[in-house]
Amino acid sequence: MKVQLENIYNSAKADIENAKNIADLDEIRLKYLSRKGEFNNIKKGLKDLSDEDKRTVGAFANKISEDLEFLIKEKHDIFYSKEMDEKLQKDRIDITLSGKQVPMGKVHPLTQTTNEIVTIFQNLGFSVADPILSPEVETEYYNFDMLNVPKDHPARDVQDTFYSSIANNVVLRSQTSGAQIHIMENKKPPIKIIAPGRVYRNENINARKNNFFHQIEGLYVDKDITFGDLKGVLNEFIRLYFGASRPTRFRSSFFPFTEPSAEVDVQCIMCQGKGCRTCSGTGWLEILGCGMVDVNVLRGVGIDPDVYTGFAFGMGVERLAMLKYAIDDIRLFFNNDKRFLEQF
Repeated sequence: MKVQLENIYNSAKADIENAKNIADLDEIRLKYLSRKGEFNNIKKGLKDLSDEDKRTVGAFANKISEDLEFLIKEKHDIFYSKEMDEKLQKDRIDITLSGKQVPMGKVHPLTQTTNEIVTIFQNLGFSVADPILSPEVETEYYNFDMLNVPKDHPARDVQDTFYSSIANNVVLRSQTSGAQIHIMENKKPPIKIIAPGRVYRNENINARKNNFFHQIEGLYVDKDITFGDLKGVLNEFIRLYFGASRPTRFRSSFFPFTEPSAEVDVQCIMCQGKGCRTCSGTGWLEILGCGMVDVNVLRGVGIDPDVYTGFAFGMGVERLAMLKYAIDDIRLFFNNDKRFLEQF
């Protein structure tokens, strides 16, 4: 039996030396060392030996098994290291190569302008209206009727307003002023709030006009509010947004929902007041309309005009951005030209 064990050991040792890979070693382990392997079959005959031979042959068999386990493990480690080296070499990353540059998105200039305007008015004590109180799809009731706009006013014509096919009185809002009514219906004075949003008008598109654009509506209603308060707030906004050196002017105007009303102009940055196509040769660009809230509007929302007064204003975001960044065509904001957008 001892001779048989030595023969099996020598045969297994030769197989291990000739193994080509880890799979070969697994087969050798199964052939010689598994429960059904050759060594185990020999060990089954130990029961027929004398006690002394059992101890001698058993110890010899265990020693051979341990030696083969060691040889298999040693060869396995060599194969494993070699395979890992080959895999690492194959999957090696050349860290000297430059990586792919992922272009970073930028905030759109209109969003930048809106955020800047909102921040200025928040610092002046205004809060931002809930978007629910400033919807883009309106009824004539909020877009015109409650703003004291007469039934025969030209602004109600289809040439100026986008009407919806949902119902005869549903429109895309032509101004953010309707937010005033929603706010005053849902909040009692004092009210000091701004409402940014998009508006739509059925106009021909040119360097100064688009059929949709952005406005920011402002409303301040409280006791003893005067036109002087209105001028003070707007002058401070203009100073913070444009700087103190930019010439401005208040012009008397008319809006159905404010009385008295005014428009605020800023000197055209393109021509420095000399006249160009951006300002239609006037040297000035209108940036906002404003005025004291009409008493009929206050009464319509249940606010007593004998107790409370207020002012409102609405400004075009595109116009303000054009003036600040010297942009001579409003269409540039909507053309998605990366050469233009990347400047901001």
